[in-house]
Amino acid sequence: MLKFDPDLELFRDNFRRFLAENIAPHYETWEKQGLMPREVWNALGENGFLCVDLPEEYGGYGVPTHYSLMLVEESARAGFGALSTAISCHSEIAAPYILHIANEEQKQYWLPRMVTGEVIGAIGMTEPGAGSDLQSMRTSAILDGDHYVLNGSKTFISNGQHADLVVLAAKTDPQARAKGVSLLLVDTHLDGFKKGTNLDKIGLHSQDTSELFFDNVKVPKNQLLGQAGQGFAYLMQELPRERTAIAATALGAIRGSIDVAVAYVNERQAFGQAISKFQNTRFVLAQAKIDEQATAAFYYECVERYMAGEMDVETAAALKAFSTDMQMKVADNLLQLFGGYGYMTEYPISRFFVDARIQRIYGGTNEIMKEIVARGILGR
Repeated sequence: MLKFDPDLELFRDNFRRFLAENIAPHYETWEKQGLMPREVWNALGENGFLCVDLPEEYGGYGVPTHYSLMLVEESARAGFGALSTAISCHSEIAAPYILHIANEEQKQYWLPRMVTGEVIGAIGMTEPGAGSDLQSMRTSAILDGDHYVLNGSKTFISNGQHADLVVLAAKTDPQARAKGVSLLLVDTHLDGFKKGTNLDKIGLHSQDTSELFFDNVKVPKNQLLGQAGQGFAYLMQELPRERTAIAATALGAIRGSIDVAVAYVNERQAFGQAISKFQNTRFVLAQAKIDEQATAAFYYECVERYMAGEMDVETAAALKAFSTDMQMKVADNLLQLFGGYGYMTEYPISRFFVDARIQRIYGGTNEIMKEIVARGILGR
């Protein structure tokens, strides 16, 4: 269990105040519009809430990783699942790839601007015909002199509409499978790079999610991330951080679901008394709290393991599957306490419910997570 840290709690309070002042008054409008404005990223950067665990030489605070993950968790707890996912994709996924794999010139070029919000990061893995099966991707980047010529497409890309930088997985050797995958740092302003329309989803409405298209995009050779042909290994190396961040969203959402449910059952009257007096209500809330504590215990253990460099792929997969299954279960059970009102979008519990569903899909489906865990048990 992470020890109490007064500096972290002060940082948490500051972020909660930022959410109350800058996000809460506008979030419903953004959800209806289907997109958060670009200015949100500028505000996050100006207030020091992006990539906070990056070393100081790249503009970050150099704080422990759990400071950064806290921002993901608190966004989700406040009911802002789209913001949680957006920050996670930028700070917990895209930035660590650059920090851990990029050369010094690439780090100096991209990371300070990701801290300020000048550059928004995304990760480009999923394709229309290749979801969790990353080895089947078809997007190619063929070396031609000083450039890679990039062709293909990606789909379901979080932060896709606003992205200035995409950490992109592509086949630099189309004849190979895993050994043919490389990672490129792709500037979205290059000729031939096209962003599709913002995709319409059942949840996370204001979190921009896009298709990306590449038509003979010339990516400078010096924007290869790491070594050619090592992309799949890099993905496996960095996925534990992504899956831990997904768990942070899950834990925050579980806690947020409980917050809104407790407020509702204490206020709602039925048969002459608050519905919090009924045994079923109390048992449902008690089980939600038990599930929250179990999720938190597993999550905090994994965060400590990650920061100690001891987080393995199997444990990260188990955490992702367990926490997101719990998130869905808790949201569903608590929504039932609201009766018909739980199905109305004006009640926050409905958003916790629909936003939870994607968590069991992205970052690798929970079925794939179980396969990873099984391989760890069986050795194959």
